[in-house]
Amino acid sequence: MNTAARPADTAPRALPPVAAAVDAELARLDAELDWLLALSPIGNDALWRAFEDSGRQEAPALRYIDLGLDLDTARARLEALPVENIESPLLAGLLAEKRDELVRQVELVRLRGRPGFVEASVALFGGVEPELLALAERILREVPTSAPLPADAGIDETMAAVEAELAWYGERAPDFHAEVIVDTDLNSMMMVSHGTFYVDGNLRLPRARLQPLIQHEIGTHVVTRHNGARQPLAQLKVGLAHYDPLQEGLGVLAEFLAGYLPGERLRVLAARVVATAMALEGGDVPGIFERLHAAEGLPTDDAFDVAVRALRGGGLTKDAVYLRGLRDLVAYLHAGGDFEALFAGKFALAHLPALEALRGAGWLAPPALLPRYCGGDDFPHRLSLCRSLPVHRLYHTEPAA
Repeated sequence: MNTAARPADTAPRALPPVAAAVDAELARLDAELDWLLALSPIGNDALWRAFEDSGRQEAPALRYIDLGLDLDTARARLEALPVENIESPLLAGLLAEKRDELVRQVELVRLRGRPGFVEASVALFGGVEPELLALAERILREVPTSAPLPADAGIDETMAAVEAELAWYGERAPDFHAEVIVDTDLNSMMMVSHGTFYVDGNLRLPRARLQPLIQHEIGTHVVTRHNGARQPLAQLKVGLAHYDPLQEGLGVLAEFLAGYLPGERLRVLAARVVATAMALEGGDVPGIFERLHAAEGLPTDDAFDVAVRALRGGGLTKDAVYLRGLRDLVAYLHAGGDFEALFAGKFALAHLPALEALRGAGWLAPPALLPRYCGGDDFPHRLSLCRSLPVHRLYHTEPAA
């Protein structure tokens, strides 16, 4: 499989005027409404110290940034879009679905820390279905942790690897770009939000995990944004409605395909599902932490991080999408699904029939780039494993040689 720039079959045609105008305005509003940043707690070290000082008995108050966005005006702009005048029923359906999702995201930010937030989150991301909870509990019960590795890579080595990765893509597509921001108050080691790549300035991690995490963030989130930016439909750059599960499933799968998805990583994804379920039932940070640390054996930092994430905004259910997305993606691959097609932009698995219709109408091009790991000698074998192994066996006990 070639990871260089890929030839287009035929240049896709432009969207009709009304559809193009609605699509562009939705993309602008999506960029302004960085709901994930608005729901990411700040002062994470202080949160842990306060929790420790309370004897791990009291939940710290979570603080957030202010987006500086007039939510009423944003909602009014969304509701004023002439979706009913869009020339194509196919485009009208996709754009109306995205408009409705953005309206729900506006309400999610508005309800941060207030009654109704959990219901708004479930409307956006779903809750925790019994089958998903059963899978999470099976992973926590059956998947072992790997032999501990020293945290021998810090921020300097990480930034050098990130810059080398971006340069590799830049050689194949000169317009490939991601802004990189080092932030010492980040509640993830790395994350991509609206095309910006954030790295924790205090990061330390095992060197064997560095490339898999870069492949998760750049090889999935940045590559699909780059490919989506080359499509006539701008939503394939910013994300069609409900795109998160597939994006996060692809991101986790990238870690496996890059050679090292340790058992503890899969256990953290399972713990997030359990924590989300507990939060939906009224659980608090101390109770969730106790379950994950004492009963499930997660280290203190992982257990606290997962507990806080589950209570973001008052109970954010997004963390269940990682394992759900991986489960659904593995089922798709087991059924013989096309792997390369998943990189044409940001969308949900349920959108694949609509994408075929877009292609037939001349509004979709093949992926311009594929992830760097697709060119590895071991990639075909690793992908074949993803097409056969069940989710609870999709991990490594040690890094690839």
